[in-house]
Amino acid sequence: MAVHSYRHRYGLMPGDPRHQPLEDLLAGRPPITVPSVVLVSEDNGVIPPADQRSTDRFTGPCELRPLPGVGHNVPQEAPDAFAEAVLSLPPR
Repeated sequence: MAVHSYRHRYGLMPGDPRHQPLEDLLAGRPPITVPSVVLVSEDNGVIPPADQRSTDRFTGPCELRPLPGVGHNVPQEAPDAFAEAVLSLPPR
């Protein structure tokens, strides 16, 4: 399953057709209107830190929190920072 996910991510395999309506919706890049915290893992080998800092789609409150020394799996590598970010958001 994980291998297919990466192949799909890089356009090497088609996705599951059941998810196409959602893919089409997300391709339109709707704005993110809810309060958000973006955890920027600075040692992430998958997504460069500069790409993680893009906030152009956020129309609600958005805070960037850099995480030096943290890689791709923020909840596992920085559980305290992850929990603090979640708890800092207002209840819905």
